Amino acid sequence: MSSQHPPAPASLLRLWPAVVLVAVQWLLWFVIPLFFPGTMMLALIGAAAGGLGVLVWWFFFSRLPWSERLGVVALMVASVVVLQRIVHPSIANAMMGMMLPIYSVPVFCLALVGAAAAARRQAPGPRRLILGLAILAASGTFALLRTGGITGEGDADLHWRWQQSPEERLLAHGSAAASTGTKTPGPSVAVQPSSWPGFRGAQRDAAVRGTALTWDGPSTAPTALWRRPVGPGWSSFAVEGDLLYTQEQRGEEEVVACYRLTTGEPVWSHGDRVRFWESNAGAGPRGTPLLHQGKVFACGATGLVNALDARTGAVVWSRRAADDTGQKIPDWGFAGSPLAAGDLVIVATAGVVAAYDAAKGNLRWVGPKGGWGYSSPHAATLDGVPQILFCNGQGVLALAPVDGALLWQHAWKSDGIAQPALLPDGDILLGSGSGLGTKSGVLRLAVTRRGGKWTSEERWSSLVVKPYYNDLVVHRGHVYGFDGSRLACLELDAGERRWKGGRYGHGQILLLADQDLLLVLSESGEVALVKAVPDAFVELARIPAIQGKTWNHPVLAGDVLLVRNSEEMAAFRFASSSRRP
Repeated sequence: MSSQHPPAPASLLRLWPAVVLVAVQWLLWFVIPLFFPGTMMLALIGAAAGGLGVLVWWFFFSRLPWSERLGVVALMVASVVVLQRIVHPSIANAMMGMMLPIYSVPVFCLALVGAAAAARRQAPGPRRLILGLAILAASGTFALLRTGGITGEGDADLHWRWQQSPEERLLAHGSAAASTGTKTPGPSVAVQPSSWPGFRGAQRDAAVRGTALTWDGPSTAPTALWRRPVGPGWSSFAVEGDLLYTQEQRGEEEVVACYRLTTGEPVWSHGDRVRFWESNAGAGPRGTPLLHQGKVFACGATGLVNALDARTGAVVWSRRAADDTGQKIPDWGFAGSPLAAGDLVIVATAGVVAAYDAAKGNLRWVGPKGGWGYSSPHAATLDGVPQILFCNGQGVLALAPVDGALLWQHAWKSDGIAQPALLPDGDILLGSGSGLGTKSGVLRLAVTRRGGKWTSEERWSSLVVKPYYNDLVVHRGHVYGFDGSRLACLELDAGERRWKGGRYGHGQILLLADQDLLLVLSESGEVALVKAVPDAFVELARIPAIQGKTWNHPVLAGDVLLVRNSEEMAAFRFASSSRRP
């Protein structure tokens, strides 16, 4: 007489509801976002709803013994708890620590239903073994992965854990760009307005004037001058003559580096033993250097401010702005870029602005506390009064450049990331994109002064453009910017949308004002040319430029286009272009 248990009846496990639930769950979680960007919220809802549905099926309709139902769920929970301790930090900390729990729901559901289907005719002992091994195998997969960060849509850039990151490859190959301390002098940098002195240009409006670029097809596409690996960071460029300046991370050193504009060859670099990293955006500085009075001013992700000789990289002075302002390093690091205001250099540390003497580095003033923020100080003149605008999570405030006194402020809870846009009539546009506990869309603000008193009034707000960490450009009575991953045009009178088109991820744009053109750098590293006209969306041309997630602002210096991300940087020359006098 056999002692083996007889096979479980085929009717014991009711499987079809779970198959339908997992199929719908993965359709919403994986398939739809793959073909329709911007549907991450739908994916998250689908993953959670599908997980809840599978859990209800497992507990109340699977027909399995309660010991198996409870045991499998307990094993899932225990796996996630253990995994949080052994997975790569880029996964454990991603999405505010919620990436592993969120991603494990659809993976565990698929593993559970797949194992249940495979074991449905097995005896209880083998069935439990199959179910347990499936859950352990699914959870073990996470231990083999790392992520290079999160895209603007919330997708994870997954890699095998043992694969080198671009930064590790850069350092391992001993690239010349990875050697700090080089102090080869460049040509003398004149103390005069630079061709592109810092973040988004001289006026911080991402507008280039005097261009006559030709690019209307493959035969006139810009040609690559050079490309080279670069350390991680979300810095853009400052340019003067044949020199460009940027910030990057190289191992344990946060670096300000100078390269040749026309060849990409390193000229000098300065490094500090500072490293900032967070799992969503990765390592490295977020701000862009400033050229002013023959010096390079740079603010790193931890608030270290350096003033360097622009020709040699020698340190003129250094300050720790976080200590000066009493601010803690925010979740995504200090992201503001320095601003010049006469003999002052102004920096932002989260929600607080501080000013330093450009020559000596003495702290001149600290602005009022303002919560958190990731934007940069912005110079403006309203009603004839110079002021420093700053957007933080609570709204926008204006400070007197001479002493940091508060002139006025307007409450508008936002992401505190996008730069304000100044309109010809003195109005201000504010933008916010996430909508996660904040405003979302664009606000037109009128600011006036009567009898020495400042007042602000909201003219209109619109939800049809929602800039997140990309900025707006204003041109001929219209504003152009990103609504999620797509480009959009609004008219300024009432904030009504004129068109919406193209898919560029969370990219960045430059305005070629004299040619009515937008130069778009997509999140995937493509460069496109789009008409800056309100009639319709028209993309004229597009080429691949660099590889990898690209959030950095592009720069056009003469006929040379500079692009970079956290992996590489490149320069392109427009073949049939010239500068208008």
